[in-house]
Amino acid sequence: MTVSFMKIGIYGSGTTESAAKNIKKILSDSGIESFPISKSKNKQVDCIIVLGGDKGVRNYFHRTFDSTLPVLGISEGESSGFLAQIELREFSTYVNVLKKQNYTIEEVPRLGVKIDGKNVYPVLNDVAVFSSKSAMLMEHTLRVNGDEVWHDNSDGIIVSTPIGSSAYSMSAGGPVLFQDSAVFEIISVNSLDVTRRPIIVSNDSSIEIDDISARLHCEVVLDGLDRYKVTKTVECTQFFPPAKIIRLKKDSTAISALAKKVHLAEELLSMPPSSKLLLKTLEYEGSLTQKDLANKTLLPDRTVRLALSHLLKKGYVKKKVSIRDARQKIYEISKIE
Repeated sequence: MTVSFMKIGIYGSGTTESAAKNIKKILSDSGIESFPISKSKNKQVDCIIVLGGDKGVRNYFHRTFDSTLPVLGISEGESSGFLAQIELREFSTYVNVLKKQNYTIEEVPRLGVKIDGKNVYPVLNDVAVFSSKSAMLMEHTLRVNGDEVWHDNSDGIIVSTPIGSSAYSMSAGGPVLFQDSAVFEIISVNSLDVTRRPIIVSNDSSIEIDDISARLHCEVVLDGLDRYKVTKTVECTQFFPPAKIIRLKKDSTAISALAKKVHLAEELLSMPPSSKLLLKTLEYEGSLTQKDLANKTLLPDRTVRLALSHLLKKGYVKKKVSIRDARQKIYEISKIE
């Protein structure tokens, strides 16, 4: 009789080496074989553990890995998200659930993207098109399944998946979609037409943003990370296969995570804009230093320092010493109970 042992790959781009070693030891103590993976050389595995929180999971699916394998996202901080449900410090209590494969696999839809006819990597959250310079209007035509929906002048346009609807698109006034909804949403950002509203389309729709123009060149931003110059057209369609996300916690659903986020949003209404921007940046990017925050938000150092002080006092953000450089402090969103 042949005994089959579970094998797990570990992916941790941009994460600390100690976190990967910690995961490997916990798996080894439970009789599970594990090894690091790269896109150049992979072994046969049952699933992939991805470190780095939601950002790490998005980065993983942006690479040329086998997207048919289920992925378990793990956050190194205390701010578990929509894609990375488990925190590193609690992983040992769930390892037997993983070993027995007593978990559910959620299929998360992705958007396939073409820019001026050329394919780029599929996204999990959103596709945004803006002028390369902020506060400059962009003109575009939106077509769905070949039919023109609008011709608009606005700051830009966002096409979002359900899981991305609680991120950038929500900040731009879009509705929050339940993750099992078979739809995508489209938001025109700050349109000159005051009657313009977000629209919801079936996820089997073909979405085309055409005749894109502005005084300067325009850019496509994928999942808030990479920017591509666009000359005329962006096409978005559902991408197959979907991302497969392992859910170990049966009592922690996307709905409960969303409820926490809505509660936080209500509390943030009275906050200064700089504090809101820092929170959104930390949510999207993960743990950052004060210098990183200033670079990504383009806020003055003093404004960043005051906003962080405000967020620390309110308990929305926590500060800790960087493992890579003890002279630096890194900031991350505190876990919301």
